[in-house]
Amino acid sequence: MAHQTPLGSSASHVSCLDLWREKNDQLVRQAKVAQESSLPLRRQQLAQDALEGLRRLLCSLRGLPATVSVLPLELTVICNFITLRANLAQGFTEDLAQDIQQGLERVLETQGQLGARLEHGLRGLWDSALRVSSLLPELLPALHHLAGLQAALWLTTNRLGDLTLLLQTLTVSQSRVSEDMLLLLKTWRPPAEESDAPLTLQDARGLRDVLLTAFAYRQGLQELITGSLPKALSSLHEAASGLCPRSLLVQVYTALGTCLRKMGSPQRALLYLVAALKEGSTWGPPLLEASRLYQQLGNIAAEIESLELLVEALSITRIPEARQLLIEVELLLPQPDPASPLHCGTQSQAKYLLASRCLQTGRAADAAEHYLDLLALLLDGSEPKFSPPPCPPGPCVPELFLEAAAALIQAGRAQDALTVCEELLSRTSFLLPKRPRLWEDARRRTKESPHCSHWVSATHLLQGQAWVQLGAQKEAISEYSRCLELIFRATPKDKEQGNQDASYHLLQTLRRLDRRDEATALWRRLEAQTELPQENTAWSLPLYLEICLGWIRPPDRETLREEFQTSGDL
Repeated sequence: MAHQTPLGSSASHVSCLDLWREKNDQLVRQAKVAQESSLPLRRQQLAQDALEGLRRLLCSLRGLPATVSVLPLELTVICNFITLRANLAQGFTEDLAQDIQQGLERVLETQGQLGARLEHGLRGLWDSALRVSSLLPELLPALHHLAGLQAALWLTTNRLGDLTLLLQTLTVSQSRVSEDMLLLLKTWRPPAEESDAPLTLQDARGLRDVLLTAFAYRQGLQELITGSLPKALSSLHEAASGLCPRSLLVQVYTALGTCLRKMGSPQRALLYLVAALKEGSTWGPPLLEASRLYQQLGNIAAEIESLELLVEALSITRIPEARQLLIEVELLLPQPDPASPLHCGTQSQAKYLLASRCLQTGRAADAAEHYLDLLALLLDGSEPKFSPPPCPPGPCVPELFLEAAAALIQAGRAQDALTVCEELLSRTSFLLPKRPRLWEDARRRTKESPHCSHWVSATHLLQGQAWVQLGAQKEAISEYSRCLELIFRATPKDKEQGNQDASYHLLQTLRRLDRRDEATALWRRLEAQTELPQENTAWSLPLYLEICLGWIRPPDRETLREEFQTSGDL
């Protein structure tokens, strides 16, 4: 296209410039038509055609020596190309950085200053190009537009030092030098484009507003995670007041709710969570945060209801809204972090959270049903990558089986608990050493799970309790004995005082069967263990063991101690 008209005269040069500008405007209008299309395939095809057209136009412009008269159009075409390319790719790639660099080199080429590239890299290019623009004001709008795209690239790649220096250079004539990124973005005033300027997909001021909102949200979320709550509140308010799409507004309002909850303002937090739910696009994060808020307030019914709604919300497949063909706030945000307080996980993870909270709050019947749903997902292979929420850390799959068995026993469903335990044993027992002399070697093999023997022993403990519930005392004794045998084999002798729970279960059962000699011998062993020095290290029990502890409470143990101490057999 560049060589269809001779360039020997000024008139022919102006004629070509008009043709190139018209081509740019045509392609921008085509992209906007694609943006309004309700047919995804047609939308995609029109956008790809516009992108290819911009690529060819850019090649034509670069095929000529750089001139001040053509450069504003060339820089605008670069900006349109980068905007559309980043949108279609849903991210910035290295070759887009090269397009920015080539644009800056073309600016310096007009003044014979290309050597700056070799001396200082991209930072030197920007400093030199912006100095040149002070002598060529007609380049300023396009250069600021290109600077906005450079800022977006550096923000997504966390090059915040370079971004700060660039913004300081862009705002040097508008305010004193600052290192506050939010202040620099608010101070930056890109020049307005002339009414007869080439069309753009997104102007510099719109891009600045997107950058401001994206950075305020990123900073606010990071401050929330690190505990800088007053700063987080300020940054998140800034994000909420900016150019914030509805889907992101849900996240911002939820983060504000989290921040206010941690600051001790639950009622204000609840207002933001209600506002987030009213946006009606993504309900998962505010529902999860609502459950945390109600748990903090001690409102168990509302907490459980929020988790039930969360499970339901995550089961709905939502059709994503059609994105605009420009740089949006969400394009500049990092991928969701599983450690983030706003990460609500999958439906199965929410289901686990609901099940465990029902178990912890005494809703055993509901907990049993939720755990059975989760096990069904595991066993039929429909949830091959099940993993409980990382905050707080959830159990591994064997512990999920154990929690399910504990819930079933708590709900009075002993036979179902036995079925769950048998399934777990079929999956773990084969991992245990078959001969006693191999146990010491097994303890030293750190590559294998060090918890396997404890899972199996806990399974026998739960089976014993299930048989007690069914009135089968002999079977209960057999299971308790297996539990203790595994524990004593797998645990060093100096650590045996952490094994008293199963022993007390066995002791109670032996007394019910009137097997006094065995009960007395076990009692003496327990008494000897209580006289050993206890470790002061604090540690938390898994949930299934907490439930087991609830079946033999300290008062029961004290009663047992008194009975045996006053017994004439001791």
